[in-house]
Amino acid sequence: MAAHFDSGTVLRWLTATLAPVLVTYALMALGANSTTAGMVFLVLVTWSATQAGFRLSLYSAGLCAIGFDYYFLPPRHTLWLEGAQDWVALLAFAACCVVAGQTAERARRQTRQAEQRQGDVERLYALSQELMLHGEAEGLIRDLPTLIGRIFSLQGVVLYVRDQDRFYVSAGEAPASVEAEMRAMGRGLGAQGSGTGLSSAMTLDSGYHGTELMLGLRSVGALAWRPGTLTREVSAAVCAQAAIVLARSIAIEMQARMEAAREGERLRAALIDSLTHELRTPLTSIRAASTTLLHAEGLDEAGRLDMAKIIDEESARLDALIGEAVEMAEIDAEVVIVHLAPQLPRVLLEQAVEESRQALAGRRVSIAVEEPERPAWFDPELLGRVLRHLLENAASYTPPGSRVTLSSRRIGDRLEFCVEDDGPGIEALDLPLIFEKFYRGKRGAAARKGSGMGLAIARAILAAHGGGIEASNAPGAGARFRFWAPLVEKEPGRSQENSPMVAKEAP
Repeated sequence: MAAHFDSGTVLRWLTATLAPVLVTYALMALGANSTTAGMVFLVLVTWSATQAGFRLSLYSAGLCAIGFDYYFLPPRHTLWLEGAQDWVALLAFAACCVVAGQTAERARRQTRQAEQRQGDVERLYALSQELMLHGEAEGLIRDLPTLIGRIFSLQGVVLYVRDQDRFYVSAGEAPASVEAEMRAMGRGLGAQGSGTGLSSAMTLDSGYHGTELMLGLRSVGALAWRPGTLTREVSAAVCAQAAIVLARSIAIEMQARMEAAREGERLRAALIDSLTHELRTPLTSIRAASTTLLHAEGLDEAGRLDMAKIIDEESARLDALIGEAVEMAEIDAEVVIVHLAPQLPRVLLEQAVEESRQALAGRRVSIAVEEPERPAWFDPELLGRVLRHLLENAASYTPPGSRVTLSSRRIGDRLEFCVEDDGPGIEALDLPLIFEKFYRGKRGAAARKGSGMGLAIARAILAAHGGGIEASNAPGAGARFRFWAPLVEKEPGRSQENSPMVAKEAP
């Protein structure tokens, strides 16, 4: 680049030298008088000023003055002048050259400034368009330094957000010296406010140019860039837009917190209402049956057995509801611990069927396992709880004599299980919602079956285990629940704890 610059400079100076010489010889060949020569030389000097700048125009004016004096003012072929009139002509020519050069240079400078302002306006417009079209506030803050650096052709841009005490850079990492200076600036200890809501830019010790971002009278951060090619007006406009972005992020975050708080209150109220309703139903039945036993004098033995049966069934239901509520509370409190142990998937399925034998009474249960079967590392207690929830769910929505099929297989890097029945299936409107808390669907609500927590508990358990679950309708009829967990076939190391809410341990 330096060699190209030198060659261009030499070419301009050579042109400024040859042009007066060639014009002088052309005028001599045409036999021009002093007036014509002076006008032509003046035009040449003006053209030089518009094309090459004031310094080259002065150089060209000097050569033109020498040629004008030597060849066209008497006595010719000397640099002496005969009288005052010739001196006045030469001085007037020189003054016109200087004035024309300055005027042309001023016009060139104003043109450059206008072009620069136009470019700045276009870049500011492009930045504002990018900010308007960006949807996510947090992502916009993260991408803002890169946008500014790309649009304004800067080598490095650093954004400091005071509320987060965090730095965002256009590329790589911000130098430690820049972070310290910007942190001080973002706390109002750097540039002083000018009364317009923005601080004037200042040069940092690290070579960056930075300014404090103000939102009203409050400092929300700082912005620094390198090199310092931004004009004062452009830097003020860019910092104003950056401050608006931070203000927008703060407002969205506050709104999200308020919405989360309202949603939490709403869910808490729904939880209390649902639990109250679900707990009161069996309690009412138990109390009615016990009151009947205590005060009904003419009750025969069969009636007493019926009342005792109601008390036993509703007590079991109440115990299950309390167990599900405690289980959901443990999951919400993020205290679920995954204990990995080697086990065969068939053993897990058989244990789940045995523990759900009472709920599955009258159903035909079959187990299909991919052969050859090999042990895998998973938490049998957690996956067993998921299977029990799914089996009890299948028993609740299928009549006696129905078929329930359990299966397992390995697919890629996960161990997959499936529970399928031949019952009425799941309503299409219910499919997207059945894993939400307390959602029971149309059939469940009509039959008053379940509490609506079982599937939500199953999904939360699998999420803690690093897996997932999905529901669909089996071909023909019936519901199908497919869930999976990470396939671990060797003893996991203790360093594989990769979830902030789950501690994975191998006993």
